[in-house]
Amino acid sequence: MNAPVTTVVFDIGNVLIEWNPDYLYRRLIPDAQERKIFLETICTPDWNLQQDMGRSWAEAVETLSRKHPEHSGLIAAYSEHWQEMVPGEVPGTPAILRELKEANVPLFAITNFSSEKFAEAEIRFPFLADSFLDVVVSGHERQVKPGSRIYEILCERNGLSAQSCFFIDDSEPNVATARRLGMTAHHFKTADALRRELETLGLLSAD
Repeated sequence: MNAPVTTVVFDIGNVLIEWNPDYLYRRLIPDAQERKIFLETICTPDWNLQQDMGRSWAEAVETLSRKHPEHSGLIAAYSEHWQEMVPGEVPGTPAILRELKEANVPLFAITNFSSEKFAEAEIRFPFLADSFLDVVVSGHERQVKPGSRIYEILCERNGLSAQSCFFIDDSEPNVATARRLGMTAHHFKTADALRRELETLGLLSAD
């Protein structure tokens, strides 16, 4: 018999708050093809992931600027103007988070996020600091999704069983890892679809 799902585990970026480097670089590099090349070959997702794994932004910018001095200003902007990549909340999901909290559902989060930028995000979006019993931040742990270790850290630190957890993430590989570890998992696309699944599981009341 399957254990009941009692606990909700959120991803943060593009589930609760929006994040996309394009929001910043549309201003800095107006040409779409030039911008695409820059974000695919200079400030790449793999480069950004190193900050999610604990590298400081000062080191990241300095190291990449030495390799590409002609782009040093644009590279520095990735850190200095990071807030422009985060225009606001994802429509609908912070309201769901509030409803779950009001219903006394245990709430946790696992996020690929640099320690420095997560501290900034908590100031700008206070619900990130106020809603969760624990947030496992990759930059603190030096472990990132979709690797399994960061999920195990959440469960070990909080005495959770994977089978009791409902995990929400916008990345299919991250969802696949959660399922492999025994969690019920939802590939996030819209708040409405998420709400329907939470209602089906009995974690939210249907209107």
